[in-house]
Amino acid sequence: MRNALAAMILAGMSLAAALPPVAAAQTAPPQTAPPQTAAPQGPPALVIEEIVAIVNDDVITLSQYKQQFEVQLQQLRAANMPVEEYDKQYKNLKNDLLEAMITELLILQQAKEKNLNVSEELKTNIAAIKKENNFSSDEELRRAIQQQGISYEQWLKQYEETLLKQMLMVQEVYRSIALDESEVVQYYKKHPEEFIVPAEYKLGAIYLTGDTRTPEALEAVKKEISDKLKGGAGFAETAEALSDPPMKDAKGELGTFKEGDIDKAILEVISKLKTGETSAWVSARNGWYLLRLEEKTASYQKTFDEARPQVQEKLGMEKRQKKSEEYIAQLKEQSYVKILKPNPLDF
Repeated sequence: MRNALAAMILAGMSLAAALPPVAAAQTAPPQTAPPQTAAPQGPPALVIEEIVAIVNDDVITLSQYKQQFEVQLQQLRAANMPVEEYDKQYKNLKNDLLEAMITELLILQQAKEKNLNVSEELKTNIAAIKKENNFSSDEELRRAIQQQGISYEQWLKQYEETLLKQMLMVQEVYRSIALDESEVVQYYKKHPEEFIVPAEYKLGAIYLTGDTRTPEALEAVKKEISDKLKGGAGFAETAEALSDPPMKDAKGELGTFKEGDIDKAILEVISKLKTGETSAWVSARNGWYLLRLEEKTASYQKTFDEARPQVQEKLGMEKRQKKSEEYIAQLKEQSYVKILKPNPLDF
């Protein structure tokens, strides 16, 4: 539950929150004075926050940008994606974040200009968060949020602003979107390949690693397992007795997989099996597998009624995207936006 709360907090922060500009007073360092002479005391030096962009009457500061960049970067790192995909997403983050923050600030300004109020939605959502995470009091929620490295007040402000932006987009954009039944029918007819449900395979497996055995020892264990199964021993019992982890602990239950998610070499083997049959030993990068087809669900084409929600969601998403882009472009045309530091992290 606490992990879910952390994800929710980060998700809320991923929307560019417009925090007030920061200015801090700093006392000048003491001067070395000549003997018998008092050093003159000047006014304290002011450290003024660097401005990255001006958006109408608001600004985006460098510290705001860096804070948002760090939040997004944490989410990127937590995704555990391949290196190439990470590098691609990191580049996109650097290129797109400032524009996204400007867009969200424009939306927030519009929401405030229209005097939208989300106080009731905020109360309802906070109550739901407390219930979902088994918090009995506001103080318990406050402590949990502070443990994620953000003050409760800052989180509450960001959450309220997120709800305001969502309400504005619903009222100004999404509410006007309509989807005709004919559009849904035509899309289904023109894209039948999108509604093919792939075959599924429920597999059992006995696994042997080659790292801890000599080739002779490996062949001996493979033969022992094959002989036991041919003699009528149960697959699960044999896996528990002779398989290497993790199949040993799983008693040979590998899981259920869609056809498109299975390695081609493995798929070629299991596609020839009938339910209840066991393959010959299959060599893989990390060892040897004996595969058993427990169950197969054949591929099929979804009917129109089955596919309708999927089509409606896809077409609705496309229309929302297009309308949102048009609305945001209109906001930018009507607004004063000046970018002072196009690449804030390069300074």
